[in-house]
Amino acid sequence: LDMVLGLGPLERLLNDPAVTEVMVNGPGSVYFEREGMLYRSDESFESEEQLRLVVDRIVSPLGRRVDEQSPIVNARLPEGHRVNAIIPPLSLGGTTLTIRKFRAQAYTLAELVELGSLSEEMETLLVWGVQSRKNIAVSGGTGGGKTTLLNALSQHIPKQERIITIEDSAELRFDEHPHVVRLEARMPNSEGKGLVTIRELVINSLRMRPDRIVVGEVRGAEAADMLQAMTTGHDGSLTTLHANGPEEVVPRLVMMVRYGMELPVEIIETQIASALDLVVQQDRVGGGKRRITQIAMRRADARMGDSAGFFTPIVQWNRRAGSYSWGALPDWVDDLPYLGIASAEEVETWRHSVQRCS
Repeated sequence: LDMVLGLGPLERLLNDPAVTEVMVNGPGSVYFEREGMLYRSDESFESEEQLRLVVDRIVSPLGRRVDEQSPIVNARLPEGHRVNAIIPPLSLGGTTLTIRKFRAQAYTLAELVELGSLSEEMETLLVWGVQSRKNIAVSGGTGGGKTTLLNALSQHIPKQERIITIEDSAELRFDEHPHVVRLEARMPNSEGKGLVTIRELVINSLRMRPDRIVVGEVRGAEAADMLQAMTTGHDGSLTTLHANGPEEVVPRLVMMVRYGMELPVEIIETQIASALDLVVQQDRVGGGKRRITQIAMRRADARMGDSAGFFTPIVQWNRRAGSYSWGALPDWVDDLPYLGIASAEEVETWRHSVQRCS
């Protein structure tokens, strides 16, 4: 019945709320992720043909196809789960299918605190950063929880603001915000036409009167337009990118910008220095746990040509001590009482709490 009406052997795994990712490495090999750990499933497909039928069942309603001419496909299930499939001859062991599952309700920062992904003091700092319209980039590796954190941060954007979200594959959840316009890039059709890139959507979003722009992930030339948006009246924008730490964010963004235009590195670095206020490093640590390992702020005396001098750590995770250590605090927290975001007493209480943690 699952094979006739659903996705066959994958139905049980997809219906299990504890399973966060399903990986099919050919018809006879199915793995899944639960609480950050990989396990091999007892489920399997009877043949390559049965597996290909399931893949076709996923992509056909979306007007997509996967065959020898188009052996790679990215799609999305009705529940919002992200799907990637690659077939022979590119995949030597048979069709490979990867499904990233997402919760019906996005995690909140408070829930992430309970899971140990960050401390209460860090939660307060990030909420203040979003509400005071700081431009924030969430960096990290694949599967580190960047999108989960971005979803949690976005829940603290004031309800009266207009948000434009731009994604390669729609994963962001703005269920409770009343004014959100969601844009999704489009791959070319079977005839090679109809391509709409993230960069085109970022450029178009500037004509849509956004208060904030949220880019699910920058990975190419759209980085230039994202940086320009952050410095031309769209403060408080959010994005994610792949990097192993805040010190890698600048060279990564320089490389992305140069994909689209030949600008001197010094000009690009100047743009980055004026655009990003905070970088939040999200990593997968031991045992599959996701954790914020560093929050860094832009230095006032950021030096061109020295990526390590752009950002200074506010708080870092000390792996040996198993705790967070705090460094310099951002000056803008002193302005929060004047902005009506937090009272002077709340700021002072937070400072004392940080000092006790240090």
